[in-house]
Amino acid sequence: MEIRDDAEPVLPDADTAWRAVLARDRSFDGRFVTGVHSTGIYCRPSCAARHPRRENVRFYTSAEEARAAGLRPCLRCKPDDVARDETAIARAIAILRKAEDAVPLAELARETGYSASHFQRVFKRAVGLSPAQFARAMRIERAGNVLSDGASVTEAVYAAGYGAPSRFYEAGRERLGMSPSAWRNGGLGVTIRWAVVPTSLGAMLVAATDRGVCRLAFDEGPEALAIRFPRASLEEGGPDFAGLLGEVVRAVEQPGDSRAIPLDVQGTAFQEAVWRELRRIPPGETRSYAEIAAAVGKPGAVRAAGSANGANNVAVLIPCHRVIRSDGSLGGYAYGLEIKQELLRREAGDRS
Repeated sequence: MEIRDDAEPVLPDADTAWRAVLARDRSFDGRFVTGVHSTGIYCRPSCAARHPRRENVRFYTSAEEARAAGLRPCLRCKPDDVARDETAIARAIAILRKAEDAVPLAELARETGYSASHFQRVFKRAVGLSPAQFARAMRIERAGNVLSDGASVTEAVYAAGYGAPSRFYEAGRERLGMSPSAWRNGGLGVTIRWAVVPTSLGAMLVAATDRGVCRLAFDEGPEALAIRFPRASLEEGGPDFAGLLGEVVRAVEQPGDSRAIPLDVQGTAFQEAVWRELRRIPPGETRSYAEIAAAVGKPGAVRAAGSANGANNVAVLIPCHRVIRSDGSLGGYAYGLEIKQELLRREAGDRS
């Protein structure tokens, strides 16, 4: 399912925008431009030039607005090229979505007027995936939609543009964790081991396939797993599950960088892009929903980013608790704001 959000981009508050400029944060490129009135130019937030004095800076929602204020584009960061990049990326995505076969990078570059190497960098920076990775994600997503509609795996293979079932199974194992038939059939043939353990944040359910953690939730029991995976084999974890369980408990009690813990999660291409971005947020830091949307190349998809955040099945390990509202308030959390606040407090190093 494709997620869209047609909301207009919103200029971040001045403090957020200034922090983005100081950090030269590329994820804000295209969301606003920095007007430097002492020099009469406007720049991308990520401009590599020496930072101006704060009192000389104003922020504008677009290059057009900055030009209307009498400013000219920076020759170093070329902020007007952001719009060109977005147009090129949108063109490439449209091509990839319609293509039944793999589209060579050189062909995408010709269609967008870029060199192949430059377009690869521009696309990956904006989308979070290379064009080839994005194309594979789209094909798997199309197959998943067909499977969800009740088609056979063979029908899904060819509807998604795979030349042979083996290609789909290979891609599915790489990205989905579960096999395509298990995906369609509620975990059929998959063994999921689980445990409910006490933590300082309350009882916690941890469940994992052979590939990694597929569910982490508070105040939830194995009956919830039976609803999510009605045809999976659910087994209470034994000694062979203890090592992984211990790592997960430590990640909750002493939050930090838990990216080494393997996960087995699935979602749409957009959801998975959001989840990857969540895992990039350093412990002790937060991002707004708007920042996450911009980081995955969809600055207008703020509500969709919030929905993807809420669809996360693996709390803490995919740290959706690190996402807050643009005004600094905590926003929502599936397991209650007290747990969210406590996780953030621990990550900030305040153990009092």
